[in-house]
Amino acid sequence: MSGQSEATNEPIRRYLFFGRVQGVGFRYTAAGLARDCGVRGYVRNRSDGTVELVAQGGQANVERLLTHLGEQFAGYIESRTAEDYAGGEAFASFEVRR
Repeated sequence: MSGQSEATNEPIRRYLFFGRVQGVGFRYTAAGLARDCGVRGYVRNRSDGTVELVAQGGQANVERLLTHLGEQFAGYIESRTAEDYAGGEAFASFEVRR
């Protein structure tokens, strides 16, 4: 079942953020907000200057996280893409990856 954790049946989505999103505290802010919103997964910088965020949780919780990120980084995020996550792992917490 692509894009979902079989253990929890919650969707897992992968988001890429474009703009000036590295070097502005995005990852650590995202991690704190994700934990506050009850979202599990990870966030990491990519070598192309984007930030990847993988989120597992209820739709309302993930939407709340994305809304808060959009508000916090309104002047930095130029665009965002979303797709199902096919990584095959379920997440127990939210972490910042390198």
